Amino acid sequence: MAISKDNLNTPKSHYASQIFLRILAIATTLSAACLMITNKQATLVFGIQVDARYSYSPAFKFYAFANIVAFALSVLSMIAVFLMERKPLNSTYYFCLFLHDLTVTVLLMAGLGAAMSIAYVGKFGNSHAGWMQICDHFGKFCNRVIASSVVGFLGLFVYLILTIVSANQSRKIPPSI
Repeated sequence: MAISKDNLNTPKSHYASQIFLRILAIATTLSAACLMITNKQATLVFGIQVDARYSYSPAFKFYAFANIVAFALSVLSMIAVFLMERKPLNSTYYFCLFLHDLTVTVLLMAGLGAAMSIAYVGKFGNSHAGWMQICDHFGKFCNRVIASSVVGFLGLFVYLILTIVSANQSRKIPPSI
């Protein structure tokens, strides 16, 4: 059976794509948060025991909590999508879903921006400010930050797609009176 363009625009295919993308969003945001929250490493630097933890950086804490909030909102939006399937189609529902997806996208973008700025300083340092690089001493810590960031960017991409799909769907359905 060939998949035609008409088959992809049915309410069932839209519903299935919403469910799949939201499950993917739940998985990526939870994974990114868990990778960051469990990230710690202790090492000896010049004979002194030094710890690196995500909680020592406000930017990493913001990133981790942004992913936790995005995870919780993803679960709530999954429930909303299940409820929307049982009700008649209404553009207001899809517009609210669009606003939700847009808000989570911006939250994830802000968290990633904050984490990436600190990760860059950790990797390369900043000689003008006198900050030295730490990734040569904390390789495991930095690698987990990278892994969390990659998963976080996947979550951001999923939410960007969800935002576009929700915006497109909200304009297709005629408003109810």
